[in-house]
Amino acid sequence: MQGYERRRRMKHIRNFCIIAHIDHGKSTLADRLLDFTGAVSDREKQDQLLDSMDLERERGITIKSHAIQMEYTHEGQEYVLNLIDTPGHVDFSYEVSRSIAACEGALLIVDAAQSIQAQTISNLYLALENDLEIIPVLNKVDLPSANPEEVTDDIVDLLGCKPEEVIPASAKTGLGIQDILTAIIERVPAPKGSPDEPLQALIFDSVYNPFRGVETYFRVLNGSIKKGQKIQFIATGKNYNADEIGTLKLNQEPKKEIFVGDVGYLITGIKEAKEVKVGDTITAPENPTQNAIEGFEEVKPMVFAGIYPVDTEDYEELRASMEKLQLNDASLVFQPESSAALGFGFRCGFLGMLHLEIIQERLEREFNMTVITTVPNVSYEAYSKKNPDDVILVNNPSDLPDPSGMDRVEEPYIRASIITKADFVGNIMSLCIEKRGQITNQTYLTPERVELTFDMPLAEIVFDFYDRLKTVSKGYASFDYSPIGMRASKLVKVDILLNSNQVDALSALIHADNAYTIGKKMCEKLRKLIPRQQFDIPIQAAIGAKIISRETIKALRKDVTAKCYGGDISRKRKLLEKQKKGKKKMRQVGNVEIPQQAFMAVLKLND
Repeated sequence: MQGYERRRRMKHIRNFCIIAHIDHGKSTLADRLLDFTGAVSDREKQDQLLDSMDLERERGITIKSHAIQMEYTHEGQEYVLNLIDTPGHVDFSYEVSRSIAACEGALLIVDAAQSIQAQTISNLYLALENDLEIIPVLNKVDLPSANPEEVTDDIVDLLGCKPEEVIPASAKTGLGIQDILTAIIERVPAPKGSPDEPLQALIFDSVYNPFRGVETYFRVLNGSIKKGQKIQFIATGKNYNADEIGTLKLNQEPKKEIFVGDVGYLITGIKEAKEVKVGDTITAPENPTQNAIEGFEEVKPMVFAGIYPVDTEDYEELRASMEKLQLNDASLVFQPESSAALGFGFRCGFLGMLHLEIIQERLEREFNMTVITTVPNVSYEAYSKKNPDDVILVNNPSDLPDPSGMDRVEEPYIRASIITKADFVGNIMSLCIEKRGQITNQTYLTPERVELTFDMPLAEIVFDFYDRLKTVSKGYASFDYSPIGMRASKLVKVDILLNSNQVDALSALIHADNAYTIGKKMCEKLRKLIPRQQFDIPIQAAIGAKIISRETIKALRKDVTAKCYGGDISRKRKLLEKQKKGKKKMRQVGNVEIPQQAFMAVLKLND
């Protein structure tokens, strides 16, 4: 009887996520769904309800996936709807892949004014690979600039669905929300799985709670999980007690048991962030499942940068903060490293520049850490002449072996897809060619909109590519990329010398053709940023022993001849010579302080 009851309950569960490009209205639509199903009271209502971080509210973007449960009655039947809200930004597509793995359906939201963008397409393919039922929603139809007929045709071309399957809606006014809920219940399949099999649950997220340890969010695929039972994490092989389980309403609601097909949270009192791996399988040690859940690849960082505490004594505190952040953000990778200029710190891997900015800001806000970030770079592979099969991984410019013994260096390439208005094609092409890109395809989606495909080095995108793309296209172009492997490249290491001392934190690996211009720009930029001292400071850019550019910060001068009135010129000369000797001596022992802006300025060389 119990099994029958559980199967009947499972028929009334719908797990779905929302996928869309940035700013197409995901979080607002989630707010409306919560209002409509009565999941939030009037007192708890606020905009961007699921974006719990201050940072998400300020920037108006979703960084973390969020899960929430709603109840809705349709034709006299009670249904449980589990919504997993996902980020739309290209740097957080890892979050999207995890959320998709826990769902059976997806709402594909397209802005009626902006039509389909690059990121919409890449998230859609992720959903289709996981066999999700797609419900297309045309959002923002109330905008004066909306173009519903044309955009509906674009969606029909993309999905191959019928025009009447596209739901017109406005998350702002609440138009079409009822139709969306009906479509979720009628079109999204109920979860599959068996209540009688051994427990098998997928971890799709985890957060750190300073009072209760790690909270794990999971979706039960087979069996059920009871409060107080013993559970096991397959990846780490460790056993725990399920101290508290429950469902994710706006606030957590503890339950006695979570059944197959449902989504919930689990608290086991784990203190260590490393013990919970996202994408891991939860099972019961006395009756374990035979197969772990597949489809979770380890995340590959794209951009590397050093993060150092301003005060070296805060090193251990920084490590603890990073571990807590890593728990909440599985795509952050870090390992200890040291630098002659900055002391002890960490070499961190990020998914992109936005990810790097967010992590730096979260360290400052949530953990009160003041940190210095070095120049970001990507990961290269070097091959030596002696052993051509040995690969030397270069995550930091200082790891690059001596050029004389090196056969070649390979750098990661990406396939970039840019969707833009036809008027800006020329500007975008010249930007991509300047960034060493090669155009591989150009397709007109409509007479007005073009999709351009380029193969280009990832290193060129790290710095200011996205900002400049938005500038040359007046904000219209959308951009998405995927890695396509390593290719041999002519790279050199450009070092920066201050007062004849090399500053390892400012070194960069640069393509040989751009080395001279970038070295020159770096020297000019640093000359403006480094404060003047009592002595001359030479700033030099060098490749190996060859100096390619030089700027000098002139010394501050005290007028030593002020009290020397008239008389013989040799008296003045004597005083000036004395000052010169003093400055020379100072220069030999003097240290140059480098402000934090200098490290970040290297990124904005074109300003």
